[in-house]
Amino acid sequence: MAGTIGVIDYGMGNLHSVVKALQRVSPDSKVSLLTDPEQLNKADRIVLPGVGAIRDCMAEIRHLCFDEAINSWLPLGRPMLGVCVGMQVLLDHSDENGGVAGMGLIPGRLHKFPERMLEKGLKIPHMGWSAVTQVAGAGGTTAHPLFEGIADGTRFYFVHSYYADVSETESVCATAAYEVEVTAALARDNIFATQFHPEKSHDAGLRLLQNFSRWSC
Repeated sequence: MAGTIGVIDYGMGNLHSVVKALQRVSPDSKVSLLTDPEQLNKADRIVLPGVGAIRDCMAEIRHLCFDEAINSWLPLGRPMLGVCVGMQVLLDHSDENGGVAGMGLIPGRLHKFPERMLEKGLKIPHMGWSAVTQVAGAGGTTAHPLFEGIADGTRFYFVHSYYADVSETESVCATAAYEVEVTAALARDNIFATQFHPEKSHDAGLRLLQNFSRWSC
């Protein structure tokens, strides 16, 4: 589906890889970086990436007023994709950095992986490939449309030290196991977000991004 895909640039994301992956899977779309909140109005769909500490990400999102712009943009019903910390900032709160308030778009909190994992030889952060189990939506029997053409149990690439504890279980559309159950993907209305990095997840990640570029929510 041709159109404009805007990748929000607030200085805290793996922008080059995300843009290149979107251009590859959706060559008919115009993929551009959004450096000004007012640019969101011209985007048919948006991507919110994020890497690093959530405190720094939220500080920049608020400083540049992207939080207000996203809140105004979402009621238009256009698709939004959050990636990694771009998923985490959608929740209410993170325990990271002594406690950081998120955007509160999806009820939930982020907790650090328990230290007992180190005693079992598991590393923190969780870095590498993990199988993702798809979860049907509330009252549904099929996985989310962004997993179309992706087999259940496919491995995706993760890098994170905090995992989401989501209050709305119906918003969880995929999980992964890393000592505790990890929320791998969330969906609510026109929002879809992943803890893993689709742009680093080879063919399966590219398929998910292609599905996003065609998603009519």
